[in-house]
Amino acid sequence: MAQDTTSTEQIDRCLTELSQAKQRFADLPIAERIAVADACLDGVVGIAREWVESACRAKSIAPGSSSRADEVLAGPVAVLRYLRLLLHALRDIETRGTTRPPAKPFVGVDGRTRVSVFPTNWLFDRLLLYPFKVTAWMRNGLGVGDLDQRLATHYRQSVPRSANTVVVLGAGNVSAIPFTDTFSKLFHEGKVVLLKVSPVNAYLKPLLERALQPLIEQGYLRIMEGGSEAGSAAILHHLADEVHITGGIESHNRIVWGPPGAERNDRIRTHRPVLNKPVTSELGNVSPWIVVPGHYSARQLAFQAENIAASVVNNVSFNCVATRVLITWKNWAQRRGFLDQVDDLFARIPRRVSYYPGAVERYIRLTGRPVDHETKLLPWTLQRNVSEQDAPKYFQEESFCCVVAEVALEGDSPEDFLRRAVDFANERLAGTLCATMTVPNGFRSATTEVFFQECLAQLRYGLVAINQWPGVAYALMSPPWGGYPGSNLADAQSGIGWVHNTFMLEGIEKSVLEGPLTLFPKPAWFPTNPNAESLAWSLFHLYQSPSWWNLIRTIATSLKKPRVPPTPG
Repeated sequence: MAQDTTSTEQIDRCLTELSQAKQRFADLPIAERIAVADACLDGVVGIAREWVESACRAKSIAPGSSSRADEVLAGPVAVLRYLRLLLHALRDIETRGTTRPPAKPFVGVDGRTRVSVFPTNWLFDRLLLYPFKVTAWMRNGLGVGDLDQRLATHYRQSVPRSANTVVVLGAGNVSAIPFTDTFSKLFHEGKVVLLKVSPVNAYLKPLLERALQPLIEQGYLRIMEGGSEAGSAAILHHLADEVHITGGIESHNRIVWGPPGAERNDRIRTHRPVLNKPVTSELGNVSPWIVVPGHYSARQLAFQAENIAASVVNNVSFNCVATRVLITWKNWAQRRGFLDQVDDLFARIPRRVSYYPGAVERYIRLTGRPVDHETKLLPWTLQRNVSEQDAPKYFQEESFCCVVAEVALEGDSPEDFLRRAVDFANERLAGTLCATMTVPNGFRSATTEVFFQECLAQLRYGLVAINQWPGVAYALMSPPWGGYPGSNLADAQSGIGWVHNTFMLEGIEKSVLEGPLTLFPKPAWFPTNPNAESLAWSLFHLYQSPSWWNLIRTIATSLKKPRVPPTPG
């Protein structure tokens, strides 16, 4: 258990200072918010190299490993992208009074209003990430004419605005999360923040303090570390108005309702939470990937196999977007060959240290296989044709280790399979954060598109990705990120509220990412990309200094062939 290195006196001082500054920040003129966000962008640039090296040391990533790209992309690149988009949004608010989505809202075939959230108005998005598009689907009953009142609502309030202090409990798996969760609360909602870093990535604290010094100096942010006792003291403090949690559902329930047992059950039944404050959260998912049957070319199958493998391998599977359950049609002619390709990739991709606490034990419980406790080098594992007997341990718990379970469903036709797969994902799998569908080009025709859109509408997930890993939507930052709406403290599912969402849009039901079945050149997040780290740093330089030269350099890096060492002799 982590040592509590922040005393109750320090917590009290931090919250007192934040309380004194919260009204000032809530009323801060937009020009001053832009200035402080811009200064934070410079601060992130200043720590980027040290940040990546610290993360690689903490996660035992060796020099030269393609896995280093994970830490660049899910660290400095993600945060710089968020800040660039945030600055665009704040400048639109300064000049127009609100944010400006990139296209007019429209009504989908299901009758619901949809809003384009990617590509953004930023020209480089349209040039560099052209194949992708993301639309936010608004909740039923919200029309096109309602959109103006659903954008940047904090900035529409008259001064003085309501002022609050939020305790943000940062996640330990992805290093960008404490940054972006903090920025969401500060700049979208106008609330000051006490950020507690997780013991798993406590190395971030001094880096956060250096990068975000502009916010700290003005009294809008304080950063603490420590274990559960320090976290409990912070969230229960009388000066903490709200709490934001990124973690697992059990962590959420322990914080809100207390430890497991009869007392917790009684508290839930009578709605008497231990933490009686507003709570927002992102709590992970047993993430499904549905492969719609049909004919795929050899290239499409190979790409989609690596797409799934990459979603498991990235960050050693310690992501809420890691694929946990692969759903296939039992009668699909290409099923066996496709699964063989995933297995082959798992066999060829080097193992990584499973750094996150409890991963070895969870792996053994899921697979029953012996592993080396000392090295923690767990094998990437596809469990084929999982039976109903084994279902609970795969379906009802986010395993947070490098195992994906394949479930083969019956069905009279591809359409019947898809209906069953949607029902299976909705009813049998824990969580509502994100789901993926691989869809053959022939499946979406003039006669079947309405049916396909109905299936999308029925999926109860905050993000549905088509043909691409949901981690892409997470990294794009403009799409809203969070669990499907309708959860509550007693049944939080994948969480309450949204983060990222740089257009500051409210009233969202879900977002849908659409991409092609293949991409060229190979994406930076694919573990077999030999240029992954170079490409990641090229993106960093583009977001640091947007220019045509840096755009060209990024494209050139993505096309660069790996250097082949000379043959000896």
